[in-house]
Amino acid sequence: MQFRRLSVPDAYEFSPRAFPDERGLFVAPFQETAFREAVGHPMRLGQTNHSVSRRGALRGIHFADTPPGQGKYIYCPRGSMLDIVVDLRVGSPTFGKWDALRLDSTEYRAIYIAEGLGHGFIALEDDTVMSYLCSEPYTPSGEHGISPLDPALDLPWPAGIEPVLSGKDRTAPTLAEARDSGLLPLYSDCVAYYDKLRSAN
Repeated sequence: MQFRRLSVPDAYEFSPRAFPDERGLFVAPFQETAFREAVGHPMRLGQTNHSVSRRGALRGIHFADTPPGQGKYIYCPRGSMLDIVVDLRVGSPTFGKWDALRLDSTEYRAIYIAEGLGHGFIALEDDTVMSYLCSEPYTPSGEHGISPLDPALDLPWPAGIEPVLSGKDRTAPTLAEARDSGLLPLYSDCVAYYDKLRSAN
C-alpha cells in the first residue's frame, strides 16, 4: 500500500492495491503496517461507522473535542464521494486550509484524519457508502460542526449537485464564529496529544 501526506498536516491518503479476477475483486483498504509507517502509531479502534447516502447528501464539517478527539480512517466501498478535510486547529500554520479527495469503489483509496481536524463529504451518486474506523467512541457532548457552506472556507462542492444537509449542519456556525466562541481545538493541544500517542508506541 502506498501513502502520501496531504497539504493539511496530520492527514494522509492511502492507496491500496486491488486484485480483480473472474470471481470479482479483493482489496484491503486498511493495512496496519502502512498506517504505522505513515502516522507513527497504531490505529486505535473505538468504533466503526457505516453510512449510506443519496446523491447530494452533504455531511459535515464535523470534529470532536481534542483531547481525545476522534481520528478517522475513511474509505468508500460503494459509489463515490468528494471527501474534505479542514484544519480547524487554532494556531496551526494551515488553519482554515483544506484538502479535497475523491473516494470511490473503483480505486478504494482511503484518507486518515487526525484528531482535531474537521471532516465532511458529499455523495456523488445514489447509494454511496462511507465506512470508517474511529479512534474513540462517539460522545455527543464532545461532537461539533462548522458550516460546510461557509463562504470564507470556499469548499469545492461540485457544481450541479444540490446539497442535502441535516438541520444541525445547516445551522452550524461559520469557522470564524466557532473560533471566536472558543469551540475549536487548539493546535498545541493536538500536537501534544499526537506526541503522546507516538511515544506510547
